Amino acid sequence: MSFHLVVGYGPAGAATARLLAGRGHEVRVVTRSGRPAEPGIEHLALDASDPARLTEAARGAVAVHGCAAPPLHRWAAELPPLADALCAAAEASGAVLVLLGNLYGYGPVDGPLTEDLPLAATGRKGRVRAQVWERARALHEAGRIRAVEVRAADFFGPGVTDRGHLAARVVPRVLAGRPVAVLGDPDAPHSWTYLPDVAAALAEAADDERAWGRAWHVPTVPPASARAMVAGLAEAAGTGPVAVRRTPPAVLALGSLVSPLLRELRETLYQFDRPFVMDSSAYESTFTLRATPLEEQFRATVEWWRGRH
Repeated sequence: MSFHLVVGYGPAGAATARLLAGRGHEVRVVTRSGRPAEPGIEHLALDASDPARLTEAARGAVAVHGCAAPPLHRWAAELPPLADALCAAAEASGAVLVLLGNLYGYGPVDGPLTEDLPLAATGRKGRVRAQVWERARALHEAGRIRAVEVRAADFFGPGVTDRGHLAARVVPRVLAGRPVAVLGDPDAPHSWTYLPDVAAALAEAADDERAWGRAWHVPTVPPASARAMVAGLAEAAGTGPVAVRRTPPAVLALGSLVSPLLRELRETLYQFDRPFVMDSSAYESTFTLRATPLEEQFRATVEWWRGRH
């Protein structure tokens, strides 16, 4: 088996590290604070934006998985140096750089999102996200690194908590049979990417040279509105129908006065006010991974949240 370096231990980093370790790979995880060792996983505390230290941590790795993401309000300051360090570590070690990306870089788009669309975002977070991939792709095309970006829609599923739109603010209320409030239009079609599928796509892209040099969308089930997703969770939980309403704009405006996260979300509210659909057919026609069936996603998510209490 081989050695993989996973940078970041949020929901996606943790899921990826555990998947790789479960397959028998040697896994080292880098975070600022470190953590106690887990079966098959070494945790290392260091600043991943330090190129020299990250390069040393990546020595001998076959892949470097970039799963770290600073809080949204610190993206502009912290994401570029982190991405530069990831590229430096990949170049020095010869490891494949596997970046976990999202859909911000496209900006508002009419119609389904596909990987061949231009990264035309004008908002600050979208431009920063686009620049991270543009830098890595340029190094790949120059022959200095091997790189791939795996893009996901909004995370859903076990392990997704505070930053998930259908997670900490929704699932516990569904389990209690209480009404929930969501961002934007509750009936607008929206793509939700299951977290275990994100980890599986990162692992597959690292191992298949056909993936390198471009971006791919994680296999994702057809879009469903927030109302339909809540209904599916309620059915899996056996709690009966749960009322779903839109969070009033005035509440968001007031909350943004004290919450940096809510202030930053204003830039991407277009994703929730109209259809926001990600097309993952290119990945599915090339590789073996398929999206987990939605009913299984609901069941596993409910079981995971119940296991937390």
